[in-house]
Amino acid sequence: MTSTPRRHARLAVVTGAAVATVLMAGGCAKSSTSDSSGGNAPSGSSSAGQQRVASAGDKGPTCTYQKYGAPKLDLKKVTVGFSQSESTSNPFRATETKSITDEAKKLGIKLIQRNANANVPQQNTDIADMIAQGAKVLIVAPENSDGLAPAFAKAKAKHIPILTIDRTVQGTACQDFIGFIGSDFAGQAKIAADDLGSALKGKGDVAVLQGTSGNNVATDRTQGFNKEVAAKYPGIKIVASQTANFDQATGQKVMEQILQSHPDIKGVYAENDTMALGAIQAIRSAGKTPGKDVKIVSIDGIEDAVKDVASGVIVADVETNPRFGPLAFQALSDFYSAKGTHTTTIIADHHFTAANAKDALANGDVY
Repeated sequence: MTSTPRRHARLAVVTGAAVATVLMAGGCAKSSTSDSSGGNAPSGSSSAGQQRVASAGDKGPTCTYQKYGAPKLDLKKVTVGFSQSESTSNPFRATETKSITDEAKKLGIKLIQRNANANVPQQNTDIADMIAQGAKVLIVAPENSDGLAPAFAKAKAKHIPILTIDRTVQGTACQDFIGFIGSDFAGQAKIAADDLGSALKGKGDVAVLQGTSGNNVATDRTQGFNKEVAAKYPGIKIVASQTANFDQATGQKVMEQILQSHPDIKGVYAENDTMALGAIQAIRSAGKTPGKDVKIVSIDGIEDAVKDVASGVIVADVETNPRFGPLAFQALSDFYSAKGTHTTTIIADHHFTAANAKDALANGDVY
């Protein structure tokens, strides 16, 4: 459904009902807990690639355990449950799971976890199972935005708070769930559209590889891209827009089909990096050179894709930082204090281009 200060551009983005997307220059020491764009990280965090809150990224009212109607807990004396939505064969999910697991261990918190492997009914079952095993608070990376109502209702009936990360869910913050931590997905798509528009000099047929239907990430990344292209690049025509489920093999298959129907495509926008990698394979199989014959832009910031940015295969890649552990547990700590935690927290993502990709790889900023 995304970081330490770096020597390259920082993208501070805002999601949901928020409005602004601002591209800012960033750069300060890795040991700092704040950056020149106003972002901040949990106290004591300093590792490469750490998530940071975007400038003005804390949105909405604060939520406390009292407002939520939950009992006050000491996180070190209870069990926390983590529900992962998709397979850790995806680098984003692997890094996300590791971050949650590592932070729980660092803080001395007992963590139980489940992986639904992209199956919504299974994720409902997973959450119910963790509740049955004694989880008193939950961190959930939702598979989609509306399919988890049964599990969330069960948690609410037992006064078990849920913090959502990387994808949003339907419902009311601080009633049905604590809040959301994640990226501005429409803002990411806007930057990707500008990257592709510039690379194509404003002209050409392009294809869109969409993510999984039914979640806000795919919806926002599709709408954000389409709106930006329509508003600024009248010479660019989106001739194909198909779901490839955030999956590399599916991305390759869908791209192969698109190239058969539209062999003169000049650009591809992939809504995540694994689909972009699949598209690259399909483009090469069609006898074309990615980065030359077909310009590609993507979102996520995984290592293989950023390497392709550095080599010119991919034009640019907008980061989605999956290292949620420190911010998620800080949010839970604040929730159980008088301070409270904001119902929306937007992280500061980065924009990997030919100008900074090599530095980002060398600095350990990618995953």
